[in-house]
Amino acid sequence: MKNPRVIVLRTAGTNCDNETASAFKMAGSVPELVHINELARDEKFLKDFQIFAIPGGFTYGDDIASGKILANEIKYKLKEDLKKFINSGKLVIGICNGFQVLVKAGVLPGINPGALEATLSFNDSGSFIDKWVELKTDGIGHMAESRCVWTKGLKEKIYLPIAHGEGKFIPRDKNVLNNLRKNGQIVFKYIDNPNGSIDNIAGICDATGRVLGMMPHPERHVLGTQHPRWTREGLKEYGDGFIIFKNGVDYMKKIM
Repeated sequence: MKNPRVIVLRTAGTNCDNETASAFKMAGSVPELVHINELARDEKFLKDFQIFAIPGGFTYGDDIASGKILANEIKYKLKEDLKKFINSGKLVIGICNGFQVLVKAGVLPGINPGALEATLSFNDSGSFIDKWVELKTDGIGHMAESRCVWTKGLKEKIYLPIAHGEGKFIPRDKNVLNNLRKNGQIVFKYIDNPNGSIDNIAGICDATGRVLGMMPHPERHVLGTQHPRWTREGLKEYGDGFIIFKNGVDYMKKIM
């Protein structure tokens, strides 16, 4: 069985690429850090990979809005390649800034592909938030259970860190929110909403369940020792974020 190849996208301001690549390697894949210019110049090709990951950071200094410039690059330089990548059954994950990119590129929620159906805006506090949060996962009272392949087998509650200034999820209108609920596209909700996200939303997937975007950082909690209270609560073999990467890798191994 081949190990899936993961492209971890880089550009100016990306700063969680190595941690994301390390998490995917730990899960049994072969990650590669690739600059977006390498894709734009046809030096690397998206089709040669099975998983596309956009990690966290502050791409282009978050000028204009968080993730907006990279979103435009993806939208206008990689649009057809990414469309073929997703339609071929492969996986995409965007974490923090990567989630912002996927939303602002029109990839998520994907109810009407290409349309801007949501955004991630300034936290209600008006300040940057860096803390650990509890999240509810599948079975959190949605109109439909989440169909996301990345989250199978997760505990009902998980603990991950967040670090963002523009993490407030805002759907375009009530129809978008209702469709997210109905289609089982709401993947994570904050238990104690830190940023004012509508409906406490911390992460969503597309209608296929193969494209995931989330504000919390699973790559920062793949080891038991990364839990801030492991010396008091006991050391676990893996952190709560590890299974997300393992799910993605295992899913691709089955269909390769």
